[in-house]
Parts: sequence; structure tokens; C-alpha cells
Amino acid sequence: MAPTHAESSDVDGDSSPATTVYDLAPECTADAVTVDANYHATVNGVVPYGVFVDLSDHVSGLVHESVLDGEYDVGDAFIVHLDEVRENGDLSFSEVQPTDYTTEAVGPDNEATVDELDDRVGDTVRLTGGVVQIRQTAGPTIFHLRDATGIVPCAAFEEAGVRAYPEVEIGDLVEITGEIESRDGTLQIEAESVDAVTDESVAADLDEALDEAARPATPDPLVEWEAFEPIREDLESVAATLKRAVLDGRPIRMRHHADGDGMCAAVPLQYALARYVESIHVDPGETRHHLRRLPSKAPFYEMEDVTRDLNYALEDQERHGQKLPLLLMLDNGSTEEDTPAYRTLSEYDVPIVVLDHHHPDPEAVDPYLDEHVNPYIHDEDYRITTGMMCVELARMIDPDVTSEVRHVPAVAGLCDRSRAEVMDEYVELAAEEGYDEDDLDDVGEALDYAAFWLRYNDGSGLVNDVLNVDCDEDARHEELVQFLADHAEQDRDRQLDVTLPHTESEQLDNGANLYRVDVENHAHRFTYPAPGKTTGAIHDHMVREHDGDPVITIGFGPDFAVLRSDGVRLDIPEMVTQLTDEHPGAGVSGGGHLVVGSIKFVSGKREQVLDALVDKMSEAEIDEDLRSTLLRD
Repeated sequence: MAPTHAESSDVDGDSSPATTVYDLAPECTADAVTVDANYHATVNGVVPYGVFVDLSDHVSGLVHESVLDGEYDVGDAFIVHLDEVRENGDLSFSEVQPTDYTTEAVGPDNEATVDELDDRVGDTVRLTGGVVQIRQTAGPTIFHLRDATGIVPCAAFEEAGVRAYPEVEIGDLVEITGEIESRDGTLQIEAESVDAVTDESVAADLDEALDEAARPATPDPLVEWEAFEPIREDLESVAATLKRAVLDGRPIRMRHHADGDGMCAAVPLQYALARYVESIHVDPGETRHHLRRLPSKAPFYEMEDVTRDLNYALEDQERHGQKLPLLLMLDNGSTEEDTPAYRTLSEYDVPIVVLDHHHPDPEAVDPYLDEHVNPYIHDEDYRITTGMMCVELARMIDPDVTSEVRHVPAVAGLCDRSRAEVMDEYVELAAEEGYDEDDLDDVGEALDYAAFWLRYNDGSGLVNDVLNVDCDEDARHEELVQFLADHAEQDRDRQLDVTLPHTESEQLDNGANLYRVDVENHAHRFTYPAPGKTTGAIHDHMVREHDGDPVITIGFGPDFAVLRSDGVRLDIPEMVTQLTDEHPGAGVSGGGHLVVGSIKFVSGKREQVLDALVDKMSEAEIDEDLRSTLLRD
């Protein structure tokens, strides 16, 4: 704080006992001095017309020879009186020699937090925080400093392209003093000094403040659902983890299944996280570097994907001085097939968080995961879709996104044929936003159609417009959905025209109607719908034909089979486990839900595996509760 001066001060040396001489801390700036106050000073230069003195590392001025009583050399100390602060900022002092005085220490008044910088452009400030990123440019070194309120870039210059303060590393706690500048609408600190902070209590206080800043919001759930309540605590923990990752300057890479539910999970969460990243980083351009959404075509994290992700992450670490990212797996990532990819990431200590509703293999994956949210862990099942979970998670990160995402759980539930008892409530919630059930079906169809043609591209912008999240034109959303849904229907009908004549049927011992079709030889390839969606389209057709009777459909190729069931309780993960044990050398793997799944095998064992699979299906329990939503009306 700048000193106040109610006490008298005799500049001629005849001082009263009330005279105070201020001793500035090294970090103090010119904001800490006041005209007509006395200060301890140290000579930093001698010239023919006087001496230059330092009051701190940042406050200096001239004592003219006309008001200088003694002779001094560099390093000598004496007391000065501040006579004037000139328009150009120069300070003019005179020497004083009080006979009786007290010294009062003055700390710096330039302490600031990142969220205060907007109002202090042009000031010299001092910030304490952790270094979360170091980027060397052709000019200065850019240190990204994080406190509990945000992250700001700080430019330190040694010489062009040369690393300033090479002793400072990512993770260090430092104190940076410098001037706040605004360049192209972005704030930056021009660092004058970067000093290490070794006080462990400061580090502990900062860590506590960051935990408090990462505390999730607790909005009321969109619908009251008893089955969902045990999962909310898990979601709150994940929300805190994601917010803390942003505060720590750690990038987040989202991997999601490239289908309707996967996109209903990823897009709202991406929207909420992007808003949070923007609120934390002073530089708005940092969002694109710290948050990325990537679709996965396979129902597990493939080695092809993880090697690509890891390569990009290591390049970003080298080029931009970033931390390695946190991997966020959505609607994917719970099975043993994911473990080779996770094992690869574990070599680099990449944190992994999974939100999924497929039947999990906790013993296989949990050793590699920091957090794992899955309804099966709480004795629930696939009817709680990942999209439903992620909408609530997005609202815990930023409750203000609620109006943008209220319709999304209904889309997710319809896309994944959820039999949740609250589906009608979700549909009613969407109706309040102007969507009837046909609209929601069209949105889901359009998402799947877009995902097929986007392949490995995230389709940011397009997908947001289709789902109507962060979309600024309702008319564009409606026209786009109608266009894509119509084309999806045309392509699906064209596929049915060629596959239905080749679909074989039989009735199983348990009364289920089984349909089988070779989607490799009797379907259009490399076009929409893909084998899984083609099997689903055939299955939906047969469900309507049977008007409530149990139906199972198998779409198979040389080394895979896609499974759909309606009214039959197929424990597909358990079937896969049994087939693996019973048919060594067949290379059986896969998984899914009670009513949807897929398996792989070596082509030479196809007939053997499929026959064994059908035998297990004929023993499965008929369950009216698993009847299709297609027949609910």
C-alpha cells in the first residue's frame, strides 16, 4: 500500500519525533510512493549534477546537487524526501537528515490475481502462481502462469530465440513482476523478473485454492431418477477433475464413439468445457490448443488411434511447451480391448477418465484409469446412456449451458434405444424446447448419417448445428437435420431393398425369431448405412413385422457379427466370454449391451462361432421389458 503522511516532516533536518522514514520492499513499484514522504535510498549512480538513487528494484530517481548535502559513492545509503513526480514519471528527490525518526517497512502494493488484470492494463503487477506451460518463440520466452483465478501468458526476454530464466520449469511455483500489456485484444505480462517461490505454505495455499475453484456446480437434475442418483457423485468427481485439469493448464483430448449417443455425450461436454477454458485463459486463442474432440469408429480405443493421439501430444509438448493431455473417453473405453492402448499411455503417465454405459471389464481397465463412470458399476445398465450422463456432467461444469442441452438426453436415449423409465420425461423436456419425438428421431438419424461421412473428422460446427448445441441459427439446424435425415432414410431404404431378400429366418427353441444376413456379400459396401446400422435397419423392420414377438438379428461378415435383439435378454459380454473359452483359436472378442453388441473372430472359424452363438441365443430368457421403443405407441 502507498504510505499516508499525516505526520510532519522537516526537510531541513529539524525533525519532530513523529517523523517516519519508509523502507520499500524490493518488489515495490512507483505506485507505493507519495510526494512529501521520506524514504531510505541507496545510490546507484553518480553524475556531475547529482546522484541517482534506488528506493526498490523498481523505484529510482535523481537527487540534484543543489539539494544534496553530502558526497556519496555507489552503494551508499541515506534518506531522501520525494519532492515531485513529473509528468513523464521521473521522480525528483532531495536529501534529508532527520535527527529522530522511525522506519516503517512498506510492502509492494502491486499484488494481483489473473482475474484482476483487465482493469489494470499499463500497471506493473506482481503475480504468484505455478508455471503450466513454457513456449520458446523466435523472440521472447512465454511462461503461462496459473493462479486460482486463471492463466496468463508472461513474456520474458533474454535475447531473440534464447530461453529466458532457463532454471524455471513447468510445475515450478514462481513470482512474476511485470507490466500488463494488451496486444490484439489479448493481455500479456511483460516480465521484469521471474523468481522462484520456495515457501511450502504458499504452494499449499495455492493448491487448496485451486481445489476450491475446481469444485463442481450442483444444479438440480433435469429429471428425477432414482437409478441415476448413485452416478451423480461419480460425475461430480469427474467434473472436479476436468476443471482442475483446465486450471492446471493440462489439455483435454475427448475420444467418443462415432454414433448418436457418442456425439450426444461429447458435444454438450465440449461446449461446457470450452466455455470454462475461455473463462480461465486470458488468451481466448488457447481453447483450440487445450480442448479437442475426436471420434472413434471402433467400439474400443484402437492402437491406431492411441498412437496418433500420443504422437500429436508429444509434438505439442515439444512445440508449444504443453503438458501431456488428459484423455477423456466417452461412450467407449470400458472393455478389455481398450487395455493395450491404455498400457501405451501409462508409459507417459497420461491421466485417463472414462464415461461409458457398455458392459465393463473393471478388472482389466481400472488399473489404468484415474476415474471410471459406468452404470453397471452401480448395478444399473445401458438404459442410462452416456449422453444422459454427459449432459448432467456438462451442467456441473457450467450450469449456464442448460438451456442449450435440455433436449439432448432424449436424443441420446432414442439413438441408443434406451428402455429407461424416465424416457417419457426426457421427451417431454425436449418438447418444451420445441421438439416432438419425430424431430428427435430425425436429429439422431442426422447425427449418425453425418458421423458416417465425417469418418475420422470431428465435424465441429456441422455436428453442433445438427444437435443444435451452440448453434446460432435455428432455421439452419432445422433445414440441415431434415436434409441429412431424408438422405439417411433414402440410403437405408436402398440398403433394405438389397438385403431383405437375402435375410434368412428361423424360430429358436425359446420362441425368438432369428434373422441372419451376410452383410458382406448382400449389402452395398463403403456407403451408408455401415454393417452395424444395416443390421439395425433389418432388425427394426422385422420387429415391426412381428408386432411384439421377440426378435434377434445377426448381420455377419467374414470375421465379424453384429447383434440386435428385442424382447430377448442376451448377455452379449457373457456370451463372448463363453465363446472365447469354448473355442480356442477362434480369436473371439467383443461386447455390448443386453440388446446390442458385436463380436469378432478369425474368418476360418466363422461357421463354428456363429452356430455356437445361435445355440446360446436359443437358451436366452424372453423378457417383455426389453421390447423395442418402436412399438411403445
